[in-house]
Amino acid sequence: MEDIFVARVMSTSLKTVSSDTLVEDAADVMLTDEVSSVLVVDDQGGLEGILTSTDFVDIVAKSSPKAKTTVERYMSTDVVTATAQESIRDVADTMIEHGIKHVPVVDEDEGVIGIVTTTDLASYLSRVQRPSPT
Repeated sequence: MEDIFVARVMSTSLKTVSSDTLVEDAADVMLTDEVSSVLVVDDQGGLEGILTSTDFVDIVAKSSPKAKTTVERYMSTDVVTATAQESIRDVADTMIEHGIKHVPVVDEDEGVIGIVTTTDLASYLSRVQRPSPT
């Protein structure tokens, strides 16, 4: 596999907030712009941190008092799935096409049997790519 440098694959359309932005407003940015993270920058554009959708799981889990809202209110029901026999390239293309990071793997007889995530694809790529010389 040929070397592809970060500049060739990185996103340059960045979503940023300041450190004093309310988490609710940061969440609005993430939802509106359909991104899973915002970069926290200072007035000069220097990186101070990052807030991700994973951080919001922690925020909700630690919130008090609890909202006692069921997942049904927020869950996606038009779920894109794959079968165990599909190629990872096809699944990766599907993820990009739909802007998703999780694809449940289903079997007609057994139901849900697994899930493929962007982390799984990155892990696979790192295993099949020859290590750089040290």
